[in-house]
Amino acid sequence: MGVINLLSPLVADMIAAGEVVERPGSVVKELMENAVDAGARNLTVEIRGGGATCIRVTDDGCGMAPDDAGNCFLRHATSKLKDERGLEAIATMGFRGEALAAISAVSRVELSTRREGDGEGTYVSVAGGEIQDMRAAGCPKGSVFTVRDLFYNTPARLKFMKSDRAEGSFCVQQAARVALGRPDISVRCLKDGKEEFFTPGDGKPESAMYALLGRETTLSMLPASGENEGVAVTGFISSPAAGRGSRAVQFFFVNGRSIRSQSLQAALEQAYKNTLMVGKFPACALYITLSPGAVDVNVHPTKNEVRFTSEKKVFDAVYYSALSALQGERDTLNMRLSGSTEKLLSPQAPARPAREQSGGYAPAPHRDGGQMAMELHSPKPVYGSGASVVYTPRPAPERPAGYTVPARANRPQAPRREGPAAPAVPAPVSPAPAAPEQALPLRVAGEVLRTYIIAEQGDRIWLIDKHAAHERMVFDRLKERGYEVMSQTLLSPQTWRPEAEQMEVLQENGELLAQLGFALESLGDEGIVIRAVPEDLDPGQAAAALEEICEKLKKGARDLARDSVLQTVACKAAIKAGWDTDPAEMLALAEKVVSCRIKYCPHGRPVAVTLTKKELDRQFGRLQ
Repeated sequence: MGVINLLSPLVADMIAAGEVVERPGSVVKELMENAVDAGARNLTVEIRGGGATCIRVTDDGCGMAPDDAGNCFLRHATSKLKDERGLEAIATMGFRGEALAAISAVSRVELSTRREGDGEGTYVSVAGGEIQDMRAAGCPKGSVFTVRDLFYNTPARLKFMKSDRAEGSFCVQQAARVALGRPDISVRCLKDGKEEFFTPGDGKPESAMYALLGRETTLSMLPASGENEGVAVTGFISSPAAGRGSRAVQFFFVNGRSIRSQSLQAALEQAYKNTLMVGKFPACALYITLSPGAVDVNVHPTKNEVRFTSEKKVFDAVYYSALSALQGERDTLNMRLSGSTEKLLSPQAPARPAREQSGGYAPAPHRDGGQMAMELHSPKPVYGSGASVVYTPRPAPERPAGYTVPARANRPQAPRREGPAAPAVPAPVSPAPAAPEQALPLRVAGEVLRTYIIAEQGDRIWLIDKHAAHERMVFDRLKERGYEVMSQTLLSPQTWRPEAEQMEVLQENGELLAQLGFALESLGDEGIVIRAVPEDLDPGQAAAALEEICEKLKKGARDLARDSVLQTVACKAAIKAGWDTDPAEMLALAEKVVSCRIKYCPHGRPVAVTLTKKELDRQFGRLQ
């Protein structure tokens, strides 16, 4: 007797459902995309019990005829595809005809739908993939899908569900992605009877961003646009001053579809090279438009991944659009200052200690034709009476042939301006030696690019990354204390509004955060109040540090995350590249490094490289 079994249609549907419906958020995404394809202009999403208890999606789309209302729950039943030629250029959000079959196979589904002009609508009830009831019913134009008791007949999947709060937050995130991708559709999202967000549907991406991402994120955005050989890019990217601790606020849409793409992430982040601090990531909402035939969306069951016929064209379009947007942000600032301010910043005025400079703001004043010119090395805006700003544009970045930049859209509100980035350092000649040279005196010659300390000992020259070295010193000191970090209370507590998933992480790890010196107070839906931070941490870096800590805590077990969290605290507390550093502080760092007490930063990067006199003589041809 054979051992190969032919599975029943129900079991086959349940297996297929595991690919399409991973969790309640998958149901929200699929139902919303169906509503978009139906031409809806208004959408309402309701979630209860984390989505496992109930998900309801109401739209005012075209609705369905009675026959279609029954057939839509069959596998591979779709109105968006007729034959294999349709796969060559898919222009709709859905096309496989699997979503409703998969959802109905693992839940109880009710559908009420009516087409415009029909006297009555249709009601259908489905459980476990089988139609239980179907009849005529009164209902408004459009469709209402109600999904209850998700995974009620698949306990193996049900036991892997997270808490109601976590699943509910993921449902809201999925709804927000669809809403951000289609700013022309008004979307209202309710969770457990409370409104989470509402987008106006006015067709303006900035309106959707304001509703979904918040005021602070939206105001930090720069308009980006461009076109390269049939690939058009529009949308917004964040100012370098508003770098994030993770990639959670990077949204890419291809022909209105939210996608994940490492290539597009790399293109975006490449544009920020040398302008964004290490460990920071840009935020974006970028809309890529190209011919449906130039992109394959039939790659993954969830349709979150796509392939392009020309990856390079799309990469270049995103890269150069972002680079053009950043070009204006990085223009040099020539400031005409008031007399009192000019006197304060004059070369004769006593310099402030480097660590007292707010946020690393390091003025480098010099005279130029009777006007005070000053470079800004801090992402913070400059305020002061009597100051007017004159922008000196730089040459536009070189772009591929055929690339054009359309008329620039208005930025959401007043931009923040940042100074030019420092040039890159040449590759190291040789690694730092393993053994110290204690017998020889150490001399600090200075620093270059406001980043690397130059020290001399015997016939060896040391190039030391001051941020990496200081970061290691802070990290080691925190570990020596047994993870008990001294806390500093803020005179002016800060308010931060984390994302729903981040709030969940903060609540679950409150004890660990308290050990690390944070004192946080919940304001409910308004966010949290930061009342104290670790003593070494700049209060201005508190929100960024917490954002990065949340990302690390999400990725690993709580015990394993402790060192990772300390790395974040140490990184935020360490002196930064671009800051003025006191000579005594440079000497202390150099002594630690040269004595080999510090070799690597907490992230594993070397803190120093060396160059011997012999190697230098060979470079200049002194040795044959």
